[in-house]
Amino acid sequence: MMKTVISVFGTRPEAIKMAPVVHALAETSGIKSKVCVTGQHRDLLDQAMSLFGIAPDFDLKLMKPSQTLFDITGGALGGLREVFDATRPDMVLVHGDTTTSMAAAMAAFYLRIPVGHVEAGLRSFDVHSPWPEEFNRRTIGSLARLHFAPTERARDNLLAEKVDPRNIELTGNTAIDAVQMIAARDEDFPEIRQRWSRRRIVLVTAHRRENFGAPFSRILQALRLYAQRNPGMMLVYPVHPNPNISGPAHAALADLDNVALIPPVNYQELVFLLRHCQFVLTDSGGIQEEAPTFGKPVIVLRENTERPEAVEAGTAVLVGSDPRKILLAMDVLTDESSGSYRQMSSVGNPFGDGNAARRIAARVARDLTQDSGLLVLGEYSA
Repeated sequence: MMKTVISVFGTRPEAIKMAPVVHALAETSGIKSKVCVTGQHRDLLDQAMSLFGIAPDFDLKLMKPSQTLFDITGGALGGLREVFDATRPDMVLVHGDTTTSMAAAMAAFYLRIPVGHVEAGLRSFDVHSPWPEEFNRRTIGSLARLHFAPTERARDNLLAEKVDPRNIELTGNTAIDAVQMIAARDEDFPEIRQRWSRRRIVLVTAHRRENFGAPFSRILQALRLYAQRNPGMMLVYPVHPNPNISGPAHAALADLDNVALIPPVNYQELVFLLRHCQFVLTDSGGIQEEAPTFGKPVIVLRENTERPEAVEAGTAVLVGSDPRKILLAMDVLTDESSGSYRQMSSVGNPFGDGNAARRIAARVARDLTQDSGLLVLGEYSA
């Protein structure tokens, strides 16, 4: 008997990281794979789904101007109740720490539907940072039946919270599956390349809620000073459309000829930029995982990270929003021949081997069907 699994996501990062899982489930015997999107993001979400050839079976179309966490949570709960009531899935899969994922886990829990949590066990141990992501992931963790831990550290976090070890699967991170899939296409983007001409480039992505306001102003101050001091470097910054980001970014940086403030890029273009940059500044979680695939050092514009493996392995350095720390880290990485740059760029990726999605699909099938003949790849080992 076929078992129905609904994967729920609403943002571009979720779509990218869940795309390999959706494809793996579709190829798994005994599983009927469905996709429901909330539309927490819209254009960026649609770009990612198109890139990976995913057409949603259900679309809640929640996004609206100036939406709040109340809007997203309330709208997702109501819409997902209708979807789950109509389809009665055997399992709901959610990813990571978004408000969409938290609401989907709650809706499934209310209807007594098992939840599988992809990228489970990440913890910053500060409920206010990143905000609201740390709360979201802890909430999902308390509701999930299956926990797909991307690293040994994540698994240890779950074990410390008394999660039954039989319900934890160590898989690696699906971000690595996704970035390898896109990198294999080896596409060029001349219209982006011409923006930096012959300069070496620094990729910047900054958009998180906890950096809104004063922290973001400090980050922009550091970027401006660096650009002024290093005319031979080009800062390429795909600017998030949120007015809390786009307005201040353009006000602080638009007059500098070695800063390219460009519209948001799709995932193929992001991978292209990762491959060609010298180093990355980011407050994104996903880029901390993706950049080491290409040997690119990462400066993390956050006070803490739920991905300490990157810092411990030496692929990333944590600087927060302190301009002095940001500038010091950037100055060190500007010299590609420095010992620090060579060390950070040669570590390798501590987050996965590109087979996480297959492990997840196999465990879901085994859990739902109890078919001992199913292919199981075994746990990921870093």
